[in-house]
Amino acid sequence: MIQILSRYGVLFILTLLVLTAMSFSLVYLFPGDVLENLTGIVPQNEIQREALMRQFRLDQPYVVQFFYYLSSLLQGDWGYSLASGLPLREEIGIAMPATIELSTYAMLMALFIGIPLGYYAGLKSYSTTDHTINALSITTYSFPVFWLALILILFFSLHLDIAPLSGRLSLLFDIEPVTGFVLIDIMLAEDIDHGLAYRDAISHLALPTLAIGAITTASMVRITRRSVIDVIHRPYIVAARSRGVSEWQIFFRHVLRNALLPILPLMAIQITTLITNAMIVETLFSWPGIGSWLIQAIYQRDFPALRVGMLAVSTLVITLTIMVDLFNRIIDPSREKYERATV
Repeated sequence: MIQILSRYGVLFILTLLVLTAMSFSLVYLFPGDVLENLTGIVPQNEIQREALMRQFRLDQPYVVQFFYYLSSLLQGDWGYSLASGLPLREEIGIAMPATIELSTYAMLMALFIGIPLGYYAGLKSYSTTDHTINALSITTYSFPVFWLALILILFFSLHLDIAPLSGRLSLLFDIEPVTGFVLIDIMLAEDIDHGLAYRDAISHLALPTLAIGAITTASMVRITRRSVIDVIHRPYIVAARSRGVSEWQIFFRHVLRNALLPILPLMAIQITTLITNAMIVETLFSWPGIGSWLIQAIYQRDFPALRVGMLAVSTLVITLTIMVDLFNRIIDPSREKYERATV
């Protein structure tokens, strides 16, 4: 276990170093002044420029500049936004939880709907029920996420008028962003009607969560179905049936766990797709997450915000991917033996 943890720790640190180096290189690749791209501060005169150049080591060799940049990131000094003038750490601290919240609800939807449907389709393999579920999952998975989001807006918001068109909360509620997660912030808020606020927040969450979660759910259905079909045709399942073991006992003793183990590693791949889809959907629903924030930074040519925002998103994806893969290793240590055997 210690060896696995140390290996993943080294992998995590090396990956972050590469991401940080790429982020720092953008300072020179973006158009404009290097000092402004790095700090977000526009010097008022040459004296201030020279002082800032010395402060951020821009008059030193590239390696010295990079390590000073790395130390600044670790200390929480991420620079300032050229558009708003606010510290980037504060802006990302508000935008990132909104994206994580949306992605979390979509993933829960995929787990609690996609996996049971996939199990059911796999157990009813090649029947009419299986063909129906499989066809629906393939069709849903084929939809571009932005197209599906637009269809939901057109139908539920414009035609039926049963769901809000944009935002996280109505203007009637003034909720202080303590954690950045709207449902938790409502619980912590005072002097409001919590029931009404929760209903309003859930109505705003419904459509973007459905747009992201539908595609992820369809993917989980297909992955789970394929895994269950592989398991039920294994020799030990045939042997259990020959001994007269009931189908329910076979399912709970053998199929449930053994079909789930191949699914878990594929969840790490789904995380990247899930967060990418969330960032796309945010722009359509005006959801104040990191995706909408980055789009605004592109429109405003806010290069410091783009640099730090891309680093933050990359770090989040890498962190979640490594955590999921590490969790898979812990619950299924036999993977190590098979992977070493295939090298």
